[in-house]
Amino acid sequence: MDLSSLLHLLLMGLLVASLPLAIVWMSADPNKYRKLVWVMVFLTFDLIVFGGFTRLTDSGLGCPDWPGCYGEANPFLAHEHIAAAEAAMPTGPVTVAKAWIEMIHRYLAMGIGALILALLFTSVKQWRRTHNEVFKPAMPLALLVSVLVQGAFGAWTVTLKLQPVIVTIHLLLGMMLLAMLVWMGCREDYLLKPPPLARGMEQMRDLVRRLRGLRILSLLAAVVLVTQIALGGWVSTNYATMACDTFPLCQGALVPELDFEHGFHLWRELGMTKEGHYLPFSALVAIHWVHRAFALAVVLVLGLAAWRAWHLPEVGTTARRLLLVMVVQLFTGIATVYFDFPLAIAVMHNAGAALLVILVTMLNYRVKFQLDAARAAPAPEFGNALLRQQAP
Repeated sequence: MDLSSLLHLLLMGLLVASLPLAIVWMSADPNKYRKLVWVMVFLTFDLIVFGGFTRLTDSGLGCPDWPGCYGEANPFLAHEHIAAAEAAMPTGPVTVAKAWIEMIHRYLAMGIGALILALLFTSVKQWRRTHNEVFKPAMPLALLVSVLVQGAFGAWTVTLKLQPVIVTIHLLLGMMLLAMLVWMGCREDYLLKPPPLARGMEQMRDLVRRLRGLRILSLLAAVVLVTQIALGGWVSTNYATMACDTFPLCQGALVPELDFEHGFHLWRELGMTKEGHYLPFSALVAIHWVHRAFALAVVLVLGLAAWRAWHLPEVGTTARRLLLVMVVQLFTGIATVYFDFPLAIAVMHNAGAALLVILVTMLNYRVKFQLDAARAAPAPEFGNALLRQQAP
């Protein structure tokens, strides 16, 4: 890719970033820094959903090179190459529509990268001027490192021809970036306006006791959710969605023939075993079945976390939303199989996973903040002693 095309590509990323920056700048919200963080949460969610759309429409190789398309900054300029590839293989990975889907995904990713640079620049500038905890640059710097690693896996996704482990890690890194932004947004909210705490020794003791249990449970919910998203990504990247085409049975049995050895060998080409043979169907069944079975653990852990948080201050609303999204996610997963993999429902299922990441991250931050604040809150001397005894 020549320098002119590369500069053209970078300009596209800046143009994508310019609209949200203009929205933040013209916003009536006096805290532009916090506003930018939440705008980035929204855009990163959109990027993950569009990434799912890119994967589900088989557009990941719509442009078979990186970062441009046949060395050009957009599919218009590469039209001759794309048309030739499409004429040679009309149902292949390269078509005009797929090229545009893939490049739009890349433009969005570059736009978010530009916004993270803007966030880091603002953070460093304000931190040097005020030393206000709100502008501490550690998190923006971590976001920059994360998006650079994510970009590298985006490139390897193309150059390694959709190797399942690379595509799955690419998905997980996108979810991690989303979680980091949500965590940062919650931090900015609470630094700006800390929520009120319970008053009185008995209330404080009860609050600390309940939050301690919920803290462990919310962390477990995060671990379980990440595991399930990894399994879901493994299903999608191995094209195993319809390996079980009925529900609740799979291939007519509760536990069908399962080939875990080939299905869960990580480093291999798409559709192939580690020895280079075609992946047996029983391996695809194993991939799908494990994702389906582990959904029970997700329901139990996330459902229990939502139930425990239901009536707690500052987290009850998050718990109710978490429960609602989890139920919808179950239905979209079942509907994807029941209706023979419709694209719209499959994209909704991807969006539901991202929403669960947002809500579980919010739950974890708010529980942690409440617990730390409750332990540090002033209380009668003997009350403080009791709180210290309960602290781990």
